[in-house]
Amino acid sequence: MDNLLRDLPARTDAEQFVTLIDRPGARIERIVSTGQAAPPGEWLVQPHDEWVLLVQGAADLLIEGGAESRLVTGDHLLIPANARHRVAWTDPDQPTIWLAVHFGPAG
Repeated sequence: MDNLLRDLPARTDAEQFVTLIDRPGARIERIVSTGQAAPPGEWLVQPHDEWVLLVQGAADLLIEGGAESRLVTGDHLLIPANARHRVAWTDPDQPTIWLAVHFGPAG
């Protein structure tokens, strides 16, 4: 893949994860959501930091202890290591494309 906006999947039941770069201490991936969200009460915890950029679309992301963030094209944020977080909503009418950079000791 040489363009983040090409080869997008049609609406699917699950998000699509494509690893673009994987090196010791860092992994970069493209994530495509087509209306998916974490089930209520389900949280993700990772042992490394994750920086996400919303390339296209819209999503609601919640980091425990903070306010829910509505992300739109161009927005980015850092999810600290070991922070409980969840995607509460992604736009069902268009693909939501994320660029995620996982880094740190367990990146």
